[in-house]
Amino acid sequence: MVEGLAAAVAVIALLRSNYETTEFVRFGSLLGLAVLQAELSRSVERLRRTLCDRPHINMTSVWTFAGVLVLPQGLALALGLLIYLHLWLRVWRGMSHRPAYRVVYCAAAIVISCLASGAIVSGWNGLPVGFAGSLKIVEAAAVFTVVNAFIVALSVYLHTGARAPRSLFGTGDDNLLEITTLVLGTSTALGIVHAPALVPFVLLPVLVLHRSVLVRQLEIAANIDGKTGVLNAHAWHALSERELTSAARAKSKLGVLMLDLDHFKQVNDVYGHLAGDVVLKVVAETISEHVRDYDSVGRFGGEEFVVLLPGATETDVLPVAERVRRAVMALEVEVATATGPRVVRGLSVSIGAAVYPSGGTVLERLLHVADSALYQAKNSGRNRVVALAAA
Repeated sequence: MVEGLAAAVAVIALLRSNYETTEFVRFGSLLGLAVLQAELSRSVERLRRTLCDRPHINMTSVWTFAGVLVLPQGLALALGLLIYLHLWLRVWRGMSHRPAYRVVYCAAAIVISCLASGAIVSGWNGLPVGFAGSLKIVEAAAVFTVVNAFIVALSVYLHTGARAPRSLFGTGDDNLLEITTLVLGTSTALGIVHAPALVPFVLLPVLVLHRSVLVRQLEIAANIDGKTGVLNAHAWHALSERELTSAARAKSKLGVLMLDLDHFKQVNDVYGHLAGDVVLKVVAETISEHVRDYDSVGRFGGEEFVVLLPGATETDVLPVAERVRRAVMALEVEVATATGPRVVRGLSVSIGAAVYPSGGTVLERLLHVADSALYQAKNSGRNRVVALAAA
């Protein structure tokens, strides 16, 4: 439905307009720059899509939003469609997680976003100057972003059933990237109207931005546990070593929690391993939500997690651990099984705690003490918190 509406609108807009030579020149310039940028960053975009395929966050807004600001509506819509056609033919085709129907839907979303934001600036003869004109550009950018995001979020919800804002709308970094591309699009539009010879130089920041986004995604892929979204063991160890060095230098304290999900094998046996993975992810999210904002959660292996609490004293560690324990007890996790949806209840976690320097002055010693406390919690009946000092 969205695709049909977008196609109809684009055709009507093209047929109803009479274009001037200047408008065709601007159209050709934007399309040429978009194609050149896509070709120069082709390998970057393919790898970026492989690592993290956010449906509507990409570099195309630089060119499509510039088109909204400086082109008649029909040419602006055609620009968006041609950019996505080129990306499909040269970049995304053959990628299993980027099928044609998704590209068509995203292109349709861009067309409708251009239409909605273009209505705000329709009738402009070039870009206006002054405060009022700037407000119109900001308003158009906001409409472009919101309409595009909600159309794609609707698609994600209908296809996957996802409800989490992060799944529907992307992360904060994703949306900051979208805003940045709109700012670059505005700069491109200003250049086309007032200094056309400078417009090709916009390519440089766009290419650098694209590559920097990939670098960030590579860093995340190297440091984040794929199943749970928290730090992997290597990244958590590296971070903890740095924090321990800082604590020693400042003569401050530092807490470590080791957590083990009780009877997790039963979850796998009863509901299946895929359901177990869902439970692990929800537990990891719950731990992250109930520790302090500046604490670091990692997956130690299997159903074991670790938490680093910078600056935490003995009196700080236990309340945090208890808060996590109670939150896990309250969980009700809906999982898919071979017999249909089911709800996992009755989860619990055993937690061992240690504090620097009383629990040890090196990380491995702290982990050993926290691990001993964890096993004491297990042997005492599970679903409890135990803190130990070094023997």
